[in-house]
Amino acid sequence: MRGVSVSTFRSLVRSLQPPARIVDWSIFVGVLLEAGSGLLSLIGATPAWAPLFWLHRAVGLTLIVLLGFKLARVRHRITRASQWQRSTVLSVVTLLTATVVLGSGIVWVFGFAPEIPLFTLLTVHAGLGLLLVVLMGAHLYTRFRPPRRADFHRRRTTIQYSVMLIAGAVTYRGQEILNRLLGTEGADRRFTGSQRTDGEGNSAFPVTSWVADDPDPVETEEWDLTVRGEVDRRLELGYGELTPDTAEEALLDCTSGWYTVQEWQGVRVEELLDASSTTGQASHVRFVSVTGYRWTLPIEEARDALLATHVGGERLSHGHGAPMRLVAPGRRGFQWVKWVERVDVRQNGDPAQWIVTLISGFTD
Repeated sequence: MRGVSVSTFRSLVRSLQPPARIVDWSIFVGVLLEAGSGLLSLIGATPAWAPLFWLHRAVGLTLIVLLGFKLARVRHRITRASQWQRSTVLSVVTLLTATVVLGSGIVWVFGFAPEIPLFTLLTVHAGLGLLLVVLMGAHLYTRFRPPRRADFHRRRTTIQYSVMLIAGAVTYRGQEILNRLLGTEGADRRFTGSQRTDGEGNSAFPVTSWVADDPDPVETEEWDLTVRGEVDRRLELGYGELTPDTAEEALLDCTSGWYTVQEWQGVRVEELLDASSTTGQASHVRFVSVTGYRWTLPIEEARDALLATHVGGERLSHGHGAPMRLVAPGRRGFQWVKWVERVDVRQNGDPAQWIVTLISGFTD
């Protein structure tokens, strides 16, 4: 009876498994989709971005199934040392990396966040995910076999992939329900995967910096805010000249995996733009940190932003961007520029900001 059951199971697996070449290339395409959607998710902070996160998780679950098919087919090459080749080492490293990436994603979804020195679990997940793209490319190069046209004309293959994607989406929704039933920390996550931190003021949420930004504390007596560019009147305002007379509740969602809702107090950017009298050529506003880090917003969005000096009724701490940081509702945390010292009114956007954000702390 046991032999019949095992035989039946293996027959079922073979009937569900797509053609080998399609599986291999599907894994590669799936990894590319995961990397691309993961990178795009860094800027997704509003519910309109939710489908991107659903796609990321559904494809991730589908990859688990595809890797299972792949491993079942090649397991003898790994378990038998006599069949090892030079490329086998790369295959094993790629498999282990994929396992850690998928495993860390599953652990994160369920709300578990083990302490990792210098990093968060989400950072490890993202970093290894990008490494996996490189490893997969090298793995395919060593065993390059283009898919055959006949593989794509099989109706069963279409049905198999449809079932896997649907199953991935259903499983994702199922884990959300399971999180709520079990009361895990994952039940309180936003659609972005970020976990809420409670409290008010500086101590309510972690101090995080993008890449290597870590300046010395800024002395308010020596600091001033400059507004320049497409304006009729250049402004240079000392800390004492900036009256924090506007308060706004806003949600800060950090890409390191947490979010907080705080009351921020400071100066509305619109007031600064009106005081400097922007020209008719002005279309974007760039906020520049003392580290050189910067981010640019369309001028209409910038008008609604806040340059905060206080959070939760407390003056901003150095770690949270004192003396002044950008509060940009609907944007991810890394776009909320800390230690702002300059506001540039521009005729266009700033594509180079993506490069500058990666090197700002190293050039400080």
